[in-house]
Amino acid sequence: MSTKPFRILGIQQIAIGGPDKQRLKSLWVDMLGLQVKGRFVSERENVDEDICALGQGPHAVEVDLMQPLDPEKKPAVHATPLNHVGLWVDDLAKAVEWMTAQGVRFAPGGIRRGAAGHDICFIHPRGNDESPIGGEGVLIELVQAPPEVVAALG
Repeated sequence: MSTKPFRILGIQQIAIGGPDKQRLKSLWVDMLGLQVKGRFVSERENVDEDICALGQGPHAVEVDLMQPLDPEKKPAVHATPLNHVGLWVDDLAKAVEWMTAQGVRFAPGGIRRGAAGHDICFIHPRGNDESPIGGEGVLIELVQAPPEVVAALG
């Protein structure tokens, strides 16, 4: 295995899904005190989510509270309550290139702009014959860290 040309810097987000995000907000916002800082709706991703924050600055962790636009469609953002974990990475393109060469399976869609405005991609929850390394049941989002996060966490 060759030397990694990237570093994982920390947790960027956790995404929690349920059939009704208002119920999620009653715990995460009303009881635990997280602040809602935005909203993201995507028919393609079948999601209506509130983007919350825990902490501030480069140490903040995003907590996304998600519900499906249509519970009968895929992706089913509510079917797994802990939908995914996002990790800050200092060089997303190099990480994807290197990990692909090592046999990591990525979800379809490649690198693209995410709900919070950062470039992202997802490690598939399961490997396959061609790419045997996956998240072992967990969807993992890799998020390009902006310069201030790289400086603070790197």
